[in-house]
Amino acid sequence: MGLWTDHVVPRIATAALGTAQVRAMRERVCAGLSGEVVEIGFGSGLNVPHYPAAVTRVEAVEPSDVGWRLGAERLAAAPVPVRRAGLDGQRLPFADDSFDCALSTFTMCTIPDLGAALSELRRVLRPGGRLHFVEHGRAPDVSVQRWQRRIEPLYSPLAGGCRLSRPITELVGAAGFTIERVDAGYVPKDPKPFGYVYEGVARS
Repeated sequence: MGLWTDHVVPRIATAALGTAQVRAMRERVCAGLSGEVVEIGFGSGLNVPHYPAAVTRVEAVEPSDVGWRLGAERLAAAPVPVRRAGLDGQRLPFADDSFDCALSTFTMCTIPDLGAALSELRRVLRPGGRLHFVEHGRAPDVSVQRWQRRIEPLYSPLAGGCRLSRPITELVGAAGFTIERVDAGYVPKDPKPFGYVYEGVARS
């Protein structure tokens, strides 16, 4: 699975998560970011064109060398300084209270220990700092949840470890964040087990 995970998955993710529909989500979730930002799961930099002018710098956490290379043109055109500064969201290489905001887009499904990653984000955010996120996860309908659980063992190894059934807002809240707002629903035309998306902001 090394070749598939390391070289194929980043390219599939760039294509699948770069559609016009997903770009609109990225635009919404990046709105309101300001100051110094840590982005976990930077991928190939699909959020870069959506960073607001109020952002002063971005520290990018991304384990995939291929993903980082795929973002070269976006990085070259970035409106703010972006530095690859970490490989693992579960162990962030930053001091406490370092950032004004954090950003996570379609990343929480793949981190093995999401609780550890969310605790790390709380640690490096300044008091009152905001976590902006858009993630897919557990659907509210029991019938869809059943399909998510059935599909997940087969799908996860092919999709870089993605888990379909994580209750995103519950996990963010359990890590000590206060949910300020969240909009959740099925993405039109996407299969329901894959297409329940949470867009929100939580405060440290």
